[in-house]
Amino acid sequence: MFYKIFKVLCRFWYGLILRTRVLGAENIPSSGAFILAANHVSNWDPPFLGTFIDREVCYMGKEELFKNPVMAWVCRHLHVFPVKRGAADKTAIKTALKILRDGECFGIFPEGTRSKTGKIGRAESGVSLIAAMSKAPIIPAAIVNTEKIFSAEKKFPRLAVVYGTPMKFTGSTKDKEALDAFAQQIMSEIAKLKRSGLESL
Repeated sequence: MFYKIFKVLCRFWYGLILRTRVLGAENIPSSGAFILAANHVSNWDPPFLGTFIDREVCYMGKEELFKNPVMAWVCRHLHVFPVKRGAADKTAIKTALKILRDGECFGIFPEGTRSKTGKIGRAESGVSLIAAMSKAPIIPAAIVNTEKIFSAEKKFPRLAVVYGTPMKFTGSTKDKEALDAFAQQIMSEIAKLKRSGLESL
């Protein structure tokens, strides 16, 4: 219930106030597991990414968020689970795989952190590993202009979110080169989607 109420508020904020342009929503599966992978430029991104699709999205969130009891409650009710940054967190990976086994949507920002320049960076191979282990398809997605919200340039910028067509990793979980190459392929596709999102505004 909390998630649904929060989503309604997000649709009002992002949809009516910030006039978000949504492209490719038809690429989101109506059922079944999938990984939603997007670029990351702002703290606004996690709620924004899932606002305009009918599926609920689960995310990893830095474990520091869960040290505050109130924030921990909010995170859990928004389907966010903790992850230790800076090292491979096997518990977090297992949680992500369980989400996908249950036929749900797992959202991830392959760069691992926010881009300070707004440019799309290099992906970590974790997104490929989870895709390889789960066999779930990846939907690349581009987030456009959220870093400009309440900025000196423009308080209420127009936003865009673009959902791409499914991608699938077919290599081995032990092939590090293939995993890394696929992760960069995802980011390349996200870059293309971002350009189309900018052109639509």
